[in-house]
Amino acid sequence: MNSITIVGRIKEQPVITTTAKGNPISWLLIEADRNFHNDDGSVSQDIFNVMLWKGIAEEVSAACKPGNLVAVRGRLSGDAVERNEKTFYNLSVIAEKVEILT
Repeated sequence: MNSITIVGRIKEQPVITTTAKGNPISWLLIEADRNFHNDDGSVSQDIFNVMLWKGIAEEVSAACKPGNLVAVRGRLSGDAVERNEKTFYNLSVIAEKVEILT
């Protein structure tokens, strides 16, 4: 099973572009608090790169702005890239549902 849920705040305004086949696509940066405190009492955040396709891309880009709290349900997508004889692994989130909480 490949499933992920993230609740966090939008870091940057998503911008819609289109693929070569004409499909709308957008990227959403979400900053989510970790569930523990640092030694100084502060809370660190993780930043997730979320890919939005078609209708979800259009709806979220039109309705959301930086600072909005959102919940994203989706799946992880991983790939490998070869550079200088080294393999680098990348993960991103493919959104299946986005709910605007604020």
